[in-house]
Amino acid sequence: MLSEPVELLKTLIALPSVNPMGGEADPEICFETRVTEFLINWSRQLGIEPIIQEIEEGRSNVVLLWENPHQPNSEVILLDAHQDTVPVAGMTIEPFKPVVQDAKMFGRGACDVKGGLAAMMSAFARIVQKAPPDAPSVMLSCTIDEEATTMGINALTNWLSTGDLPCPKPVAAVIAEPTELDIIVTHRGVVRWKIEASGTACHSSTPELGENAIYRMGQVLNRIEKYAESLPTQKPAHPKCGPSTLSVGRIGGGASVNIVPEECWIEVDRRLIPGETAQEAQQAVIDELQSLPFEVIHHQPWLISAPLPDDENEALATSLLKSIDEVAGPHETIGVAFGTHASRTARVGIPSVVFGPGNIAQAHTKDEWIEIRQLQQAAEIYYQFCKSFNVR
Repeated sequence: MLSEPVELLKTLIALPSVNPMGGEADPEICFETRVTEFLINWSRQLGIEPIIQEIEEGRSNVVLLWENPHQPNSEVILLDAHQDTVPVAGMTIEPFKPVVQDAKMFGRGACDVKGGLAAMMSAFARIVQKAPPDAPSVMLSCTIDEEATTMGINALTNWLSTGDLPCPKPVAAVIAEPTELDIIVTHRGVVRWKIEASGTACHSSTPELGENAIYRMGQVLNRIEKYAESLPTQKPAHPKCGPSTLSVGRIGGGASVNIVPEECWIEVDRRLIPGETAQEAQQAVIDELQSLPFEVIHHQPWLISAPLPDDENEALATSLLKSIDEVAGPHETIGVAFGTHASRTARVGIPSVVFGPGNIAQAHTKDEWIEIRQLQQAAEIYYQFCKSFNVR
């Protein structure tokens, strides 16, 4: 049975698990099915019967639970890593052929986040095989769809909050993302939604008979651009996460060049700092556009991810820092601009931090890679942390 992190990562990279993220789904490489099947078989070889949470056909969370037989109902630590990767278009290396060169491993997902998953799996196997009698129980969740609509972590946290668990609710969560072995204790959240401007279609030879929705959207964009420029000055930036931001990332509209368009839409990405809510952020944009002389339609958000505050995880971070320092030397707690699963687990009352091998600058890149040394150090840190967990 595989338990060494380098070999585990090679296996995971070779199993395509691309999230199409709204694009065309190539059945040869898309979705997490192959990784899920490997995780299920690997868990059973370890002597652990996995909990399988089917989210959609062929897409399932896999949850592995080791309960310390020496301590019934002992405290539970949650380790979480996602199974999916971003698409592979534009990559300059073979995405699913793991290559080790210059003390690095190359391949799609090496950094984000199959490296973290491999390190967690390695640590989990060691806990199962030789945990000390006083170790806490450990739950390893391998979730789907992190890169798109977060269906996996939403299903997991809904389950964790029901109370219908085979063990006590976890008292701490460590989420795998590339942090260069630092600990993310706080990060920004995001709310994304669609805005529409309507018009009246007519033949382009007589445009005066219609109302051009694209021209109207131009006025919307002008207002939003000015609002986005002023947003960082409207409230103090978070000391670790930075300021609130807004960006328009997509636009579409019109049916043909010879038809005055009757509709135009944009999609907005509004980043939230701790203390902000998605509802308040969206309402502020609605208010900003309300005085325009035509109707602007705001759809319900299609993604909401709360910020991760750092007011409940200090003890957890301190405990994890001790394990990091013993293995890899001094590191620090940080805040970042991007979001993670940690905000979801924190919202159901589980103190949460983010920690893993790799540099976020290598995530999603054309030649994605991870340092072998960090991968091995992370596996050792996860193990040492789990076997001696104590936040008191």
